Amino acid sequence: MDQQITATSNAAAVQSLPDAQRVTAVRHWTDRLFSFRVTRSPSLRFRSGEFVMIGLLGDNGKPLLRAYSIASPSWDEELEFYSIKVQDGPLTSRLQHIKEGDFVIVKTKPTGTLVLDALLPGSRLYMIASGTGIAPFASLARDPETYEKFDQVILTHTCREVAELAYGQELIANLRNDPLIGEMVEGKLLYYPSVTREAFENEGRITDLMTSGKLYADLGVPPLDPATDRVMICGSMGLNLDIKAICEAAGLVEGSNSMPNTFVLEKAFVG
Repeated sequence: MDQQITATSNAAAVQSLPDAQRVTAVRHWTDRLFSFRVTRSPSLRFRSGEFVMIGLLGDNGKPLLRAYSIASPSWDEELEFYSIKVQDGPLTSRLQHIKEGDFVIVKTKPTGTLVLDALLPGSRLYMIASGTGIAPFASLARDPETYEKFDQVILTHTCREVAELAYGQELIANLRNDPLIGEMVEGKLLYYPSVTREAFENEGRITDLMTSGKLYADLGVPPLDPATDRVMICGSMGLNLDIKAICEAAGLVEGSNSMPNTFVLEKAFVG
């Protein structure tokens, strides 16, 4: 309860700041995961897949900020974020207690490498995520441009437990019924959830599922090919490096905003 009081009073103090945005919704998916939506500054323009700095005030009255991928698409009137709860984390230990009507700091300078502009043209896009790393792909999966640029879009999401897949499962279900891109998604989007610590239809680390060939066999697609495939990676540091190695072994080359290529990975982390 003390943490809730602190978070609420902190959020109230944030309200007077120029970068303050009001929380419009909060949803707790598990005891470790939550998402929230906030108002969007008219001055914030971003590309789907980018991140911004968000936060609250620390005990010293100074902003305590962390990089968060924007989970909503660039056309959305609000901003959505998906977060882990770190009980001793400087920011998330406070942020997990926000509620509708509170205020958080949202900076208006987006950046990041998980954008379509950082990839060369291709026919198949892999978006490989673990945990809350699905956030930027929640943005890209809801953007019509993703389906205009690629013939096939594959979203993989690996979590420790089945319950942690709920955010992604609901995202996919809503996409297929979306009036804006529902028809674009149909026949183009493949979703591949996997779990590492419980029984599930797809079990194991995504790295093992790729190297064994099971991922490709289950989806009915050929292994990674630099001539056709583009890959985006967002997860733990370990996952990012492991998938990067798999991509490079297949002949893909890391790209960036200034030099687009065949795969990109995110380097921002939240605590």
